Order: sequence, then structure tokens, then C-alpha cells
Amino acid sequence: MELGRRGVLRGIGAGVVASSLPSCALADALQSGRKLGYAVVGLGSYAVNQLLPRIRECDYAKLTALVSGTPAKLEKYGAEYGIPKTHRYDYAGYDRIRDNPDIDLVYVVLPNSMHAEYSIRASKAGKHVLCEKPMANTAAEAEAMIAAARAANRRLMIGYRSHFEPHNLYVIDQIRKGAIGRPTLITSEHGFYAKPGQWRLDRPMSGGGSLMDIGIYSLNAARYLSGEEPVLVQAMESTDRSDPRFATVEDRIDFQLKFPSGAIANCVSSYSSNHNAFRATGTKGWIGMEPATVYDGHSIFVRIDGKTGPVELPKATKSQWAAQMDELAKAAIEGREPRASGAEGLRDMRLIEAIYASAREGRAIRMTS
Repeated sequence: MELGRRGVLRGIGAGVVASSLPSCALADALQSGRKLGYAVVGLGSYAVNQLLPRIRECDYAKLTALVSGTPAKLEKYGAEYGIPKTHRYDYAGYDRIRDNPDIDLVYVVLPNSMHAEYSIRASKAGKHVLCEKPMANTAAEAEAMIAAARAANRRLMIGYRSHFEPHNLYVIDQIRKGAIGRPTLITSEHGFYAKPGQWRLDRPMSGGGSLMDIGIYSLNAARYLSGEEPVLVQAMESTDRSDPRFATVEDRIDFQLKFPSGAIANCVSSYSSNHNAFRATGTKGWIGMEPATVYDGHSIFVRIDGKTGPVELPKATKSQWAAQMDELAKAAIEGREPRASGAEGLRDMRLIEAIYASAREGRAIRMTS
């Protein structure tokens, strides 16, 4: 176990060193000392408690502008982060970001129904976009976001922070290196008790219930653990419609994914029970995490050769949020697609629509390439 851990860490370390070697464009940017500027759009809890404090950790990006429909928030956080009034925008004046050379990147942190509009407008304003997940309310909106970024020759990235979290990356690396053999079964469960009165429980704003919120972690984890794209989807919904929280959205959806290799993923998405775990089982053993995709306190366990034990990783030098925001900045400078690009978000949106269809129609849905 310990030897395996050290070996994987050495491999990850080599990858980090290789990925940190700058291209010519990045080297020029670093030499000039200029970090790319983010405008954060939407100043809700996630933005102010997780994103704004972590931008200070970024090596390639900084906070240069704020966008909100609440003047008091613009005043409070503008003062706290030293953002001049000229760089504070309300939604009516959002398109004026086009004229601000201090804004290179836009992070859209709004309700799901607003993702497509504000991402597309940012692309048209000539800015690179990082948009929170789920990417949009529909796959068609996601396709429009990708088309807008492509037309503007800008980069589009989706906020899959777990793609930059060291424990999740370690588990993926172990699986790819064959530590558990060929994966045959994945379990992925995410849920929490959703309190009433949230925009997440309003279908026009959220696009759906738990699946469009916490359930996307179950779906995305199943995909990155397997390293494959599902070919068959089957789902079943369980919602107590007498609960006023679920007047327009679903509570729980259990769904199953079948992959080309034959591996099966059993997934849970819930607004009425607490889950945050996944496990990949293979022909030689299993590896899993609980909690798996939380903000902190991740825990890894592995069972190989009949022995089960924890895996401890060194403390990360950069948070998953800072690593994620830096990734878009680096991709913009290097002129490449970022990790967790718009294509990644679109894949999840198409699968989410298939999961809903399966639950509604009571049949398996075959995915096309």
C-alpha cells in the first residue's frame, strides 16, 4: 500500500513538473508579471465564501471586476477586494465589460438558467469564460455556449473543481495505472437535505432538482473513474410530491450507467438524504473515497491483495478552486482548450437529459456518439 502510494505520488509529481513548464506565450506573460483579470459574475454564497478568497492563491490570475444585481454587495465586496467603482457592474451594464482591458476572464456563478446567456455575452465581449456546473439548463443551451466561444476564438471552461482536487486526481491515477485491475463496478452517491425556499427548488431557474445540482457529482465522478463514456442509461425517480419542496423538481433519482468495457456504475442523486462517496471496484481490488467531493476533509481507502487501508496525501499547496481558476488563465495564454472544457459540460448535459428521459419513460436510453 505505502510503496504503491509513493510510486503514484512520484508519477503525479513528474506530471506536475512537466505541466508547469511554460510555453513561450506563458513564459512571456510570466516575465511581464501580468496576471490575467477575472470578473466574477454573481455574488452569492459560493462566490463570496469559496471563490473570491481563493483567487488570491492563483499564480496566473487575479480579481479585477465584480458583477451583481445587488448594489450593497458590489459596495461591500468591491471595498473588501480593492475593486474600483469603474470595475463594478450591474446586470444591465454587463456588456460594458467588453471595453475593460483589465478583464480577460469571466467566472459565471449564477443560477443555472442564467449560465447560457451570461456566458455567451461574455464570449461575445471577447472574454474567456469559466461557468459553474451544470453547464446550462439544456444540452441545446450548452451547444450554443460552445458555438459562441468558438466564434469569438475564446476559451470556455466548466467549474468541475473535483478535476483539480488532489485526492480525486490520485484515485483516477491509481485506476489508470491498473492498481485495482480492470474496473467492473462503480458506485457514486451524492445528496443532502435541501432546505425550502432556494432557487434550486424552482425548475425555471434550476432546470431540475437534485440531478441538476448535487447529482452531477455522481454522474461526473462515474465518468472520470471509469475513463469511458456511457453507452446505456437507465433511471428511476422517487419523489414525495406532498413535500412542498418538490412542487416542480425531483427529489431522488437512482440511475445506472453501462460503459463500453462492460463496467456498470450505480449512482444516487438526492435532496432528502446525505451522501458523498464513490468507489471503483476492479478485478484486483477497490479504491474509494468518503467524503469524496467535499470542500475539504477528503478520505481515501484502498483494498488490494486482501488488505484494506487508508491513503494519506501531502497537504495541497493550492486549493482546488485556485487550481481551477488558474487553469483557464493558462489555457487562455497558451491558446489551448482547458481541462474541463465546454465539451465536458455538454457530455454531462446530454447524459442528464437521457437520465430524465429514462426515469420519465421507464426504459433504458441508448447513447449515441
